[in-house]
Amino acid sequence: MSANRKLPAISKAPQYEFADTLAEQEAQLAANPMMARFAESRLALASDLHRPLYHFVSPESTLNDPNGLCFWQGKWHLFYQGYPPEDAGRVHWGHAISDDLIHWQDLPYAIYPYQEESCYSGTALVEDDRVIAIYHGTKLGNMVATSSDPLLLNWEKVGDGAVIPLAKSEDEPIPYTVFDPCIWRKGEHYYALSGGWLPNGPANKQIRANFLFRSSDLEHWEYLHPFIEDDFYTVVNDDGACPYFWPIGDDKHIFLMYSHMTGGQYLLGDYDRARDKFVVTDGGLFNFGPSTPSGVHAPSACPDGEGGVIVIFNMNQGMPTRGWNQIMTLPRRLTLDEDGRLLQAPAGDIESLRYDHQSVEPMTLPANQEIVLDKVQGNAMELALEIDPADAPLVELNVLRSPKREEYTRIAFFKHRGNRYRQRLSKTQAMNASSAAMASLPQRYESLISIDTSYSSTLPEALSRAPETAPVFLEDDEPLQLRVFIDRSVVEVYANGRQCVALRVYPAREDSLGVSLRAQGRAATLNRFDAWQMRSVWET
Repeated sequence: MSANRKLPAISKAPQYEFADTLAEQEAQLAANPMMARFAESRLALASDLHRPLYHFVSPESTLNDPNGLCFWQGKWHLFYQGYPPEDAGRVHWGHAISDDLIHWQDLPYAIYPYQEESCYSGTALVEDDRVIAIYHGTKLGNMVATSSDPLLLNWEKVGDGAVIPLAKSEDEPIPYTVFDPCIWRKGEHYYALSGGWLPNGPANKQIRANFLFRSSDLEHWEYLHPFIEDDFYTVVNDDGACPYFWPIGDDKHIFLMYSHMTGGQYLLGDYDRARDKFVVTDGGLFNFGPSTPSGVHAPSACPDGEGGVIVIFNMNQGMPTRGWNQIMTLPRRLTLDEDGRLLQAPAGDIESLRYDHQSVEPMTLPANQEIVLDKVQGNAMELALEIDPADAPLVELNVLRSPKREEYTRIAFFKHRGNRYRQRLSKTQAMNASSAAMASLPQRYESLISIDTSYSSTLPEALSRAPETAPVFLEDDEPLQLRVFIDRSVVEVYANGRQCVALRVYPAREDSLGVSLRAQGRAATLNRFDAWQMRSVWET
């Protein structure tokens, strides 16, 4: 078979069949016209002031949800909802690979719509000899495809159409929704979880629901039941889109999802394998406001093989951009601390992008005085700092700051200003504790980390949003430690390895490059401050 021979397909985007060995595939890709097209498109779009340098962006057109993140034959594979410009908005699975989760190489579109209108979101399961993708084929139902070649370039769909079909209008109503699926294996069976909702909330309002199916052959699926129990963390009008279900830590599982109302979320709990139920014990958010504009959208996740889970999200836009749109966050590694709380840290070899290191000497931050760091400037940087807030109720870091503060993005830390809570007890302890004993437990307060984009842009079309404010727990004498990633139109802030807040921003001024610090009310102490400029991941 000749290299890059075009195959018949309903999609109008060019489609190719590739060989079965890595050497042959690499040779074919070097001469592939889609690869040349992607490279040309990346070059043409690179000068856009708001196009990130080291966050993943699709090579052409826009993107939406990330899909099927997995590790196969020594490489990370990221799939995403891609939109070939010649196919009138039909979603295909875009595809990129990486050795380190940071530097990405574009590959041709992976899964093309055929009978389905579009290939919407889904997940991947890596087996010894193949990778299984399950996804939503719009207007048909949930579908399965498999691939086993070195770079996952050739995909074969299972069955004739949807393996979990949508209900037809003439059929009896079904007790589940058929939507974004995920997949795992237990024993001799595959399990698939379908995203969705039920009208079981107050006054028949929508609430999150996810439905479990089982199969022995990937083609024929049996519906079991709703999967999640004791969920007190999602709220009325959430839905359970883009689910991912993976083990984390020694004995827990994590369920990641996207709500079209409130964005990325997670639930932690116990997988009751005997009943095939997920019993929730904790939960939280990855997005701390409405999903749009500029918020953290849907996840794609997979185990890292060391007890953690790697996750990446797409981020919604806050203003139109010509020729492209959404972006991906940096990949995050999720783990659990000794108390079972979720930890978040940047994943991959992000340090390889650093250059031109600058540091700031330790200093006192006087109360109510902004300290501009004249040596530190840029719109593609990493900042790493430690501040002892002492008794200051608020310390702030301003980035992408113009010299006269016409534009700036404010990162604020409010020490012990969050919710009050009592010491955690096990379920058995809580049931046996008296009300007096419960009342005598030590009280603690969460702190808050916030990003405020109210003054990030002077462009009238750039949509700011209410400050993104997330809880983060610090001990009384624990300093604030921040890693801040600034990349043209995105700011991601990691606080003490326990929380991450991220937003899109759109500075209009070319001089919105500055950085400043401030302590409000009382003095604080800057213990450490390091800054690096960051290289583009697309440079050769």
